Amino acid sequence: MRHNSASIAIIILALAAVALGVANLYWGSVHIPCAEVTNILAGRGSERQSWAYIIWENRVPQAVTAIFSGAGLAAAGLMLQTVFRNPLAGPSILGIDGGANLGVALVMLLMGGSFVAGTFSLSGFVLVIVAAMLGAWGIMLVLIAFSRLLRSNTMLLITGVMIGYLTSSAISLLNYGATEEGVRSFMVWGLGSFANVTVDRLPAFVVTMAAGLSGSMLLIKPLNALLLGDNYATNLGVNVRRTRTALLFATGLLTATSTAFCGPIAFVGLAVPHIARLVLGTADHRLLLPATMLTGACLTLTCNLLSTLPSQSVIPINVITPVLGAPVVIWVIVKLKH
Repeated sequence: MRHNSASIAIIILALAAVALGVANLYWGSVHIPCAEVTNILAGRGSERQSWAYIIWENRVPQAVTAIFSGAGLAAAGLMLQTVFRNPLAGPSILGIDGGANLGVALVMLLMGGSFVAGTFSLSGFVLVIVAAMLGAWGIMLVLIAFSRLLRSNTMLLITGVMIGYLTSSAISLLNYGATEEGVRSFMVWGLGSFANVTVDRLPAFVVTMAAGLSGSMLLIKPLNALLLGDNYATNLGVNVRRTRTALLFATGLLTATSTAFCGPIAFVGLAVPHIARLVLGTADHRLLLPATMLTGACLTLTCNLLSTLPSQSVIPINVITPVLGAPVVIWVIVKLKH
């Protein structure tokens, strides 16, 4: 009975994600009549060329980016909460997004937004993506190395927190000596936005996130085994160290890609797994992981929709996500107290 109700909940979440995705196409900071949006999406054109441009070059990429970013960060949060058996673990807890922040801070605050080495040069958003990816992957490789040295998940978790503090300290130092323009650019990037992924950048983003999500689905069986502890998982034939490395790789890929393209999106990875558990009432990752991905997509699509409420302007995503995510985290803390 519980399995059937959970399956129904997943179907409802999928329908909600589709509905919210469609709403993101029809609603935006620029008013476009619904009939015109329908004509544009159906390929019948529009009386205004600018409306077609807004739909295809802005709203469609934003909706797709929100779906994959929300699903990826939520899946990463669930896997980390499972492997560390800590309900307050999230993608930021291991310092991976802190590494991405540090990479971006280096190019924006120290290099002035451009990198030149002989005849090779990078600048603009491409440099930001490269720097964020290198920073995140650098931290992830450090964590993988520590995961082979440390047997305790708790010690690895503490190591990740300490790495996060170190990157935060380095960013503060860079901010202190940076120009006003550099600090403002870094602050704007840190507020998060799904609009950064243009049509040209969308394929690379989708393919990378899809690879991370597919890798997460392959880890469902060992995740279920880890729910009962490392010793139980080992008795079932699960190589705990290898599984932990694979989990770090998958969560690192999802977190690094989302942060590099969209900026650090707060609270999604921390809060969404708890919402999915509350909706499904089960810890079985065969149902919980897909539900968490769909819930994450629904949350980010909702945030993207709310960000366009003011006419002719857009609210940063990280202004909205704490409003939706913080109550969930508070609820979890209160529940843990009992």
